[in-house]
Amino acid sequence: MTYIHDTIVKLQKTSPAQAEFYQAVEEVLDSLQPILETNEKYKLHSIIERMVEPERQIMFRVPWVDDQGKVQVNKGYRIEFNSALGPYKGGLRFHPSVNAGIIKFLGFEQIFKNALTGLPIGGGKGGANFDPKGKSDGEIMRFCQSFINELYRHIGPTTDVPAGDIGVGAREIGYMFGQYKRLTGNYDGVFTGKSLLWGGSLVRKEATGYGCVYFAQYMLADKGDSLAGKQCLVSGAGNVAIYTIEKLYELGARPVTCSDSSGTLYHEAGIDLATLKELKEVRKARLSEYLVAHPDARFIPVTDYPADGHAVWRIPAQLAFPCATQNELTEADAQALVANGVIAVSEGANMPSTQDAVEVFLDARICYGPGKAANAGGVATSQLEMAQNASMQRWSFEEVDEKLKVIMKNIYLSASTTAAEFGEPHNLVLGANIAGFRKVADAMIEQGVV
Repeated sequence: MTYIHDTIVKLQKTSPAQAEFYQAVEEVLDSLQPILETNEKYKLHSIIERMVEPERQIMFRVPWVDDQGKVQVNKGYRIEFNSALGPYKGGLRFHPSVNAGIIKFLGFEQIFKNALTGLPIGGGKGGANFDPKGKSDGEIMRFCQSFINELYRHIGPTTDVPAGDIGVGAREIGYMFGQYKRLTGNYDGVFTGKSLLWGGSLVRKEATGYGCVYFAQYMLADKGDSLAGKQCLVSGAGNVAIYTIEKLYELGARPVTCSDSSGTLYHEAGIDLATLKELKEVRKARLSEYLVAHPDARFIPVTDYPADGHAVWRIPAQLAFPCATQNELTEADAQALVANGVIAVSEGANMPSTQDAVEVFLDARICYGPGKAANAGGVATSQLEMAQNASMQRWSFEEVDEKLKVIMKNIYLSASTTAAEFGEPHNLVLGANIAGFRKVADAMIEQGVV
């Protein structure tokens, strides 16, 4: 479609060298063709051109002093992408790979993910090319305080509400909130992912992983199947992966893998969740140390990975849960998963499958839950935290978990019914993108040219 092609070409000129951003935009726009062809109003109001450009892009330096007294400098970002449905909402990522293109890709995806939740939140994302690994608590505190010295003027409980992401957990949120409070004198719900001691929500840590599993459960139920007895592949070893594994066990499945930057762990008997939590949440150790407690497991170092993909996806199983990072699952990985009998893929990470891999899943007609739908549980529970803060309440674990289940079911129903409406009932990518787009686009039209 010339309109979409021209939009992407123009974007590449105005936002050069942002490959992940182009990938995210192209994936969404390609699936929007059916609605764009039948609804001239979106073209008349230049919705696509407006939607691919952030409402605001904030970039700033972050100077801080390390434990040796040397001044270090990082780059910080906050992309406030779209506020048609509510205040900007999206995480902060602290990782060496962070750049403007990565943050824009994540922020663009967040628009549709947040719209799918049905909650009143817009899309945004932020972060810095700072690596918390190997840093002392003091260094992390000084970095977070410097980061907020600039960001505080752009955020607020009804303006922009950041959360955590890779490299940003309750510790980092605490340091940033403390500095925000010091600078503004306000004690409000400007961050989510806070400690339970001072305004955090139960289930927030578990939400993305739990939601990813709930989404898989609903996909399978629609086919008359269930999670019970299924062997599952999980990538990653952070919050998303750990709580995906936890919920899989609760629902009768058997997760046999996880991974980190050093390699992949395969335990045919099933990943020992207690050992994994000890390694990753307490000791911050490498996965290879799992073998000390479980010598019957196998560790595959990254040096032994296939040249065309990731070892975790070459193990036979029925279900796959990519929970690590973007573009971790290649076309060759997808072909291996299908050949090995995988019947469903539910994405816990943001855009973990390359576009070629997604095409393999769609062509094979397996159940495929794209990240913007399947991993929306995290941001949904963040909004539930905002609601608790605003009403000065604390909901029980069971209450929040039940609300999460309902939200994930509604996301699945929204994506699946929209896919069926446009004649491709197996294509949840199309369904999720159109459902999210339509909601945001119609709100933008009603609010005028802003």
